[in-house]
Amino acid sequence: MFFEQIATGGCQSYLIGCTDSQAAALIDPELHQIDRYLGLAAREGLRIRYIIDSHTHADHFSAAKQLGQTLGAAVVTHRLSPAPYADLRLEDGELLRVGGLKIQAMHTPGHTRDSMCLVAGDRVFTGDTLLIGGTGRTDLPTGNPEALHNSLFNVLLKLDPEMKVFPAHDYKGRQSSTIGDEIASNPRLQKRDLGEFVEMMNQLNLSAPTHLTEALRTNMSGGKTVDQLLAEAAASTPFVSMRELADRVTRGELGFTLLDVREKDAFLAGHIPGARHLPRGQLELRVNSELPDPFARILTACEFGHISTLAAATLRSMGFRSAAALDGGMKAWREAGLPLAEGP
Repeated sequence: MFFEQIATGGCQSYLIGCTDSQAAALIDPELHQIDRYLGLAAREGLRIRYIIDSHTHADHFSAAKQLGQTLGAAVVTHRLSPAPYADLRLEDGELLRVGGLKIQAMHTPGHTRDSMCLVAGDRVFTGDTLLIGGTGRTDLPTGNPEALHNSLFNVLLKLDPEMKVFPAHDYKGRQSSTIGDEIASNPRLQKRDLGEFVEMMNQLNLSAPTHLTEALRTNMSGGKTVDQLLAEAAASTPFVSMRELADRVTRGELGFTLLDVREKDAFLAGHIPGARHLPRGQLELRVNSELPDPFARILTACEFGHISTLAAATLRSMGFRSAAALDGGMKAWREAGLPLAEGP
């Protein structure tokens, strides 16, 4: 069996495959690691047939939808997953065949209602049901401490004590454990009584994940993250450096229409000499009257460089093929001591 563990901060994903057939499955992929997964599979000569999410993640962005589309691979979840992009929804006990490798789903609700663990050979991928020295939390949407207690003590912990445990998260640099080690030393598993376990879980008082709302929205709906929108806009947009623009401002020869897409107060307080004001929120509505020449060279600028990138990408999609964005924003321009103009 081929096996590779890929860490992204505290998030863990796993590429496993059959060395005879070169078929593979990717478990709990993270959005920012897509190129790494693709490169790893290419290096090993593997064809990823399944993209598996062990549950609906609330603390990171799943790459399942994008990888499924890119690779033509089936996106796999538990039957109760809300993800509309899932191609294959597993029931408890069902198997996936990856070449000669078998991956069995175990429904283990508690952290979320669609949580499942995946047994493959001598190891179990526990998602957020069982962590090394801990368990998944139960205070997020569809979490249930009673269900988690049952999933742990009546399902997962009945596996062979020698079974290797690979969770979806670990923030202390640990790679794996075993069922036996967790039974013996995991503090949360010492609360075997249902009432005591539920009380413990209800009193954890954990802070909310940083990207909770956005992660749940995108993972449950298949929508795009803000980072994805910015990356897609940047991939279709050329940029002009601040030094290049500063040289043009000094010469008094811009050579393009410079659009400041910030709000009015920010523009009046200080803008690049020669800039015209066209707020991003009014761009589509005013573009025909403000920019009558679709062949004109246009440069967009904003405070940090994000909104201007989106604006330039929008202009290019509307037919302004010579639109570009400033590489950086007004904050960096001011900090560099470059020329400013005030007022309208």
